[in-house]
Amino acid sequence: MTPLRLPVISCSLDPVSSSRRLAERSASLLRASGHGSEVVDLATASLPAFDNDQVFDSDAFGALHEVVRESDGVVLAFPIYNWAPSSTVKSLIEATGATGEGRRAAWFDKVVTFVCAAGLPHSYMATGALAQSLMLDFKCVVNPYTAYIAERDWEAGTLSVDRAARLEKTMTVHAELAGLLRGRTSLSDWEV
Repeated sequence: MTPLRLPVISCSLDPVSSSRRLAERSASLLRASGHGSEVVDLATASLPAFDNDQVFDSDAFGALHEVVRESDGVVLAFPIYNWAPSSTVKSLIEATGATGEGRRAAWFDKVVTFVCAAGLPHSYMATGALAQSLMLDFKCVVNPYTAYIAERDWEAGTLSVDRAARLEKTMTVHAELAGLLRGRTSLSDWEV
């Protein structure tokens, strides 16, 4: 099988981000499986906040749109704040998902996987609205395996055995879904 393009986008602006560490580990797991995977870090990408105007003129927008558009699947690694995904991941999707003036959303038909870092284990369902939006707006296939990692799942800077296994399984399923759907013939656009 031809290696898949499976970028991991780190959607945290925190300089000591747990989700960034998870993004790096996710990309490493995907590369170990023979796929192309790099971490795209929004903390260094300088994507302006989504304003439906000048964001499209930024170099970061063009680069991020291409990463998503050319991928076979995307891993979104982000923190959970206040029982919801961080605003950074939403701003990324708003910018790269916008259409108009010669732009087409980059997200159509992508396999998307969530890797989440959280303070407590209680908000593991916080990705529901984001998943629903990606499925309904862009016809994304959202991996049902989410790697949800709380602070207590780290032991001296290392993931606990069960959470490490969950992250590995999540990346395995991500690659399998992307591989199975790579040759599909149906292509989506804005539709209800």
